[in-house]
Amino acid sequence: MMEACTSRGGQAKAISQQSQSATPSCSVTLHRQQQQRTRSNAAARSTCTFTTTMRILVGVKRVIDYAVKVRVAADKKGVELNNVKHSMNPFCEIAVEEAVRLKEKKVATEIVAVSVGPKQAQETLRTALAMGVDRSIHIETSLRPDQEIQPLAVAKILSKLVEKEKAGLIILGKQSIDGDYAQTAPMLAALLGWPQATFSAGVEPVDGNKALQVERETDTGSEVLKINLPAVISTDLRLNTPRYATIPNIMKAKKKPMELLTSEALGIDLTPKITVLSVADPPKRKGGIMVETVDELVDKLKNEAKVV
Repeated sequence: MMEACTSRGGQAKAISQQSQSATPSCSVTLHRQQQQRTRSNAAARSTCTFTTTMRILVGVKRVIDYAVKVRVAADKKGVELNNVKHSMNPFCEIAVEEAVRLKEKKVATEIVAVSVGPKQAQETLRTALAMGVDRSIHIETSLRPDQEIQPLAVAKILSKLVEKEKAGLIILGKQSIDGDYAQTAPMLAALLGWPQATFSAGVEPVDGNKALQVERETDTGSEVLKINLPAVISTDLRLNTPRYATIPNIMKAKKKPMELLTSEALGIDLTPKITVLSVADPPKRKGGIMVETVDELVDKLKNEAKVV
């Protein structure tokens, strides 16, 4: 009996020792499985992030400030540009703001601002950087920005930069307030073969950020379009209200990268195809007059103004 008990006790002790020795192995296996699951989840997150990355290219132009009363130059070849306050084109400000908002919505991961113009255009690019743009590209030229830098040449430059930067969305102001062409965005879309939505008054990402739903201004009201990315859009005044650049962001903008390029390096000829022959002030309006009766008003409209 004693031997049996001892044997059973030894067997129980042996089983206990085996279970204790098995526990660390089981823990190691579970730990390794957890590590593999963690790596798998991280890889899945990494793949997801990669597939949703997009770079936005936004156009910026330096123009005479909208509050300045322009004067015709002495040679009658254009308006006076010297000693006149300049700022970012208002429609370009709206384009920058919309790009920043799309980045805040996680639609894009990087914003690149582009400006074609004289050296002073770098100040305008710094303003865009202070508003939230990540980096900028300056195409320097000595041509007059209001007359000699024309839409087709700018569209060709942007098409080269789209290829260089692998951009997935181009946002431009619908027009500049100096030339008023409103042609750069449509020409760029044609060169790239991309869908376009001009005069945008509302932009919302749809289909998992693979497309945009755009409300655009028309002569008869507004219409809503859905365009697949990559695409080109131009901004109208009702799209948003641009933010002000804060002092801390202005200081940070000084350290953000700005790449300097030339049109020659991109293989683009900026020679203007249209020449301005002369510029003149509009005729001064004559002073109004007061009339005593309706019959006198009708008579003057009919016989003097000849509008009825």
